[in-house]
Amino acid sequence: MPHINFEFKATTKDLDGLQKKLLELNPIFVGADRQTDTYFNVSKGRLKLREGNIENSLIYYERQNVADAKQSDVLLYPHQRDPSLKDILTKLHGIKVVVNKIRKIYFIENVKFHFDTIEEIGTFVEVEAIDNTGKIGIERLKEQCNHYAHLFEIKSEDYISISYCDMILELLDS
Repeated sequence: MPHINFEFKATTKDLDGLQKKLLELNPIFVGADRQTDTYFNVSKGRLKLREGNIENSLIYYERQNVADAKQSDVLLYPHQRDPSLKDILTKLHGIKVVVNKIRKIYFIENVKFHFDTIEEIGTFVEVEAIDNTGKIGIERLKEQCNHYAHLFEIKSEDYISISYCDMILELLDS
Protein backbone atom coordinates (compact mmCIF):
# COMPACT_ATOMS: atom_id res chain seq x y z
CA MET A 1 0.00 0.00 0.00
CA PRO A 2 1.44 3.42 -0.88
CA HIS A 3 2.11 5.77 1.96
CA ILE A 4 3.03 9.41 2.30
CA ASN A 5 6.10 10.74 4.07
CA PHE A 6 6.97 14.30 4.85
CA GLU A 7 10.71 14.32 5.34
CA PHE A 8 13.96 16.17 5.33
CA LYS A 9 17.60 15.27 4.94
CA ALA A 10 20.29 17.60 6.27
CA THR A 11 24.03 17.56 6.43
CA THR A 12 25.59 17.77 9.88
CA LYS A 13 29.07 17.92 11.35
CA ASP A 14 27.69 16.93 14.78
CA LEU A 15 25.87 13.63 14.32
CA ASP A 16 26.54 12.62 17.94
CA GLY A 17 25.18 15.91 19.27
CA LEU A 18 21.95 15.52 17.32
CA GLN A 19 21.56 11.94 18.59
CA LYS A 20 22.00 13.18 22.17
CA LYS A 21 19.19 15.71 21.65
CA LEU A 22 16.93 12.95 20.34
CA LEU A 23 17.84 10.58 23.18
CA GLU A 24 16.49 13.14 25.67
CA LEU A 25 13.04 12.37 24.18
CA ASN A 26 13.34 8.61 24.90
CA PRO A 27 12.95 7.33 21.33
CA ILE A 28 12.78 3.65 20.46
CA PHE A 29 16.20 2.57 19.18
CA VAL A 30 15.80 0.06 16.36
CA GLY A 31 19.53 -0.44 15.87
CA ALA A 32 22.55 0.37 13.76
CA ASP A 33 22.12 -0.95 10.25
CA ARG A 34 24.89 -1.39 7.68
CA GLN A 35 22.89 -0.78 4.50
CA THR A 36 23.61 -1.17 0.82
CA ASP A 37 21.14 0.70 -1.38
CA THR A 38 21.36 -0.30 -5.03
CA TYR A 39 19.65 2.27 -7.24
CA PHE A 40 18.35 1.13 -10.60
CA ASN A 41 17.82 3.06 -13.82
CA VAL A 42 14.13 3.98 -14.13
CA SER A 43 12.35 6.56 -16.28
CA LYS A 44 10.36 8.06 -13.40
CA GLY A 45 11.02 8.41 -9.66
CA ARG A 46 13.67 6.31 -7.92
CA LEU A 47 13.88 2.57 -7.42
CA LYS A 48 16.30 1.09 -4.91
CA LEU A 49 16.92 -2.26 -3.29
CA ARG A 50 17.90 -1.85 0.34
CA GLU A 51 19.92 -4.67 1.88
CA GLY A 52 20.83 -4.42 5.54
CA ASN A 53 21.08 -6.37 8.73
CA ILE A 54 17.83 -4.69 9.96
CA GLU A 55 15.99 -3.32 6.91
CA ASN A 56 15.54 -5.14 3.60
CA SER A 57 13.12 -3.54 1.16
CA LEU A 58 12.47 -2.78 -2.45
CA ILE A 59 11.55 0.91 -2.45
CA TYR A 60 10.05 3.04 -5.19
CA TYR A 61 9.56 6.72 -4.42
CA GLU A 62 8.81 10.03 -6.02
CA ARG A 63 9.71 13.40 -4.52
CA GLN A 64 10.83 16.80 -5.64
CA ASN A 65 14.47 17.81 -5.36
CA VAL A 66 14.05 20.82 -3.09
CA ALA A 67 16.38 21.86 -0.27
CA ASP A 68 13.72 21.78 2.45
CA ALA A 69 11.30 19.38 4.08
CA LYS A 70 9.17 17.79 1.36
CA GLN A 71 6.53 15.20 0.57
CA SER A 72 7.63 11.81 -0.66
CA ASP A 73 5.24 9.24 -2.12
CA VAL A 74 6.56 5.78 -1.30
CA LEU A 75 5.87 2.19 -2.28
CA LEU A 76 7.80 -0.19 -0.04
CA TYR A 77 8.05 -3.95 -0.35
CA PRO A 78 9.85 -5.69 2.56
CA HIS A 79 11.72 -8.78 1.41
CA GLN A 80 13.98 -11.52 2.65
CA ARG A 81 17.51 -11.12 1.33
CA ASP A 82 17.86 -13.16 -1.82
CA PRO A 83 20.46 -12.42 -4.52
CA SER A 84 18.02 -13.39 -7.28
CA LEU A 85 15.90 -10.26 -6.66
CA LYS A 86 18.91 -8.01 -7.25
CA ASP A 87 19.88 -10.10 -10.29
CA ILE A 88 16.40 -9.67 -11.83
CA LEU A 89 16.35 -5.92 -11.20
CA THR A 90 19.88 -5.53 -12.56
CA LYS A 91 19.01 -7.42 -15.76
CA LEU A 92 15.80 -5.42 -16.20
CA HIS A 93 17.02 -1.92 -15.35
CA GLY A 94 20.78 -1.84 -14.91
CA ILE A 95 22.45 -0.41 -11.83
CA LYS A 96 22.58 3.38 -11.59
CA VAL A 97 24.74 3.59 -8.44
CA VAL A 98 25.31 1.86 -5.09
CA VAL A 99 25.21 3.70 -1.77
CA ASN A 100 26.80 2.10 1.30
CA LYS A 101 25.98 3.59 4.67
CA ILE A 102 25.87 3.01 8.38
CA ARG A 103 22.48 4.13 9.67
CA LYS A 104 21.29 4.42 13.25
CA ILE A 105 17.49 4.15 13.33
CA TYR A 106 15.12 5.54 15.96
CA PHE A 107 11.34 6.05 16.21
CA ILE A 108 9.05 8.35 18.14
CA GLU A 109 5.47 7.35 17.29
CA ASN A 110 5.16 7.60 13.47
CA VAL A 111 8.38 9.60 13.05
CA LYS A 112 11.52 7.78 11.95
CA PHE A 113 15.01 9.21 12.52
CA HIS A 114 18.12 8.23 10.58
CA PHE A 115 21.63 9.19 11.59
CA ASP A 116 23.68 8.32 8.53
CA THR A 117 27.38 8.03 7.83
CA ILE A 118 28.34 7.66 4.18
CA GLU A 119 32.07 7.39 3.68
CA GLU A 120 32.20 9.18 0.33
CA ILE A 121 29.94 12.13 1.18
CA GLY A 122 29.66 12.73 4.94
CA THR A 123 27.21 12.59 7.83
CA PHE A 124 23.50 13.35 7.67
CA VAL A 125 20.30 13.35 9.68
CA GLU A 126 17.03 12.33 8.06
CA VAL A 127 13.61 12.72 9.63
CA GLU A 128 10.59 10.99 8.08
CA ALA A 129 7.09 11.67 9.38
CA ILE A 130 5.22 8.65 8.01
CA ASP A 131 1.51 8.14 7.32
CA ASN A 132 0.99 4.44 6.53
CA THR A 133 -2.79 4.54 7.02
CA GLY A 134 -3.90 7.86 5.52
CA LYS A 135 -5.28 8.91 8.93
CA ILE A 136 -2.56 11.35 10.03
CA GLY A 137 -2.70 13.76 7.11
CA ILE A 138 -0.08 15.86 5.40
CA GLU A 139 -0.50 18.91 7.66
CA ARG A 140 0.30 16.92 10.81
CA LEU A 141 3.26 15.29 9.05
CA LYS A 142 4.58 18.76 8.14
CA GLU A 143 4.18 19.91 11.76
CA GLN A 144 6.10 16.90 13.03
CA CYS A 145 8.90 17.40 10.52
CA ASN A 146 9.17 21.10 11.30
CA HIS A 147 9.22 20.39 15.04
CA TYR A 148 12.26 18.12 14.72
CA ALA A 149 14.02 20.44 12.27
CA HIS A 150 13.67 23.13 14.94
CA LEU A 151 14.85 20.76 17.70
CA PHE A 152 17.94 19.87 15.66
CA GLU A 153 18.49 23.54 14.77
CA ILE A 154 18.56 22.76 11.05
CA LYS A 155 19.38 25.84 9.00
CA SER A 156 18.21 26.36 5.43
CA GLU A 157 21.74 25.78 4.10
CA ASP A 158 21.87 22.39 5.90
CA TYR A 159 19.00 20.87 3.91
CA ILE A 160 19.92 18.48 1.12
CA SER A 161 17.72 18.66 -1.97
CA ILE A 162 18.84 15.44 -3.69
CA SER A 163 19.19 11.79 -2.76
CA TYR A 164 22.41 10.12 -1.61
CA CYS A 165 22.34 8.43 -5.02
CA ASP A 166 22.52 11.78 -6.79
CA MET A 167 25.23 13.06 -4.44
CA ILE A 168 27.45 10.08 -5.20
CA LEU A 169 26.78 10.39 -8.94
CA GLU A 170 27.84 14.06 -8.76
CA LEU A 171 31.00 13.02 -6.94
CA LEU A 172 31.77 10.37 -9.57
CA ASP A 173 31.22 12.88 -12.40
CA SER A 174 33.64 15.43 -10.94
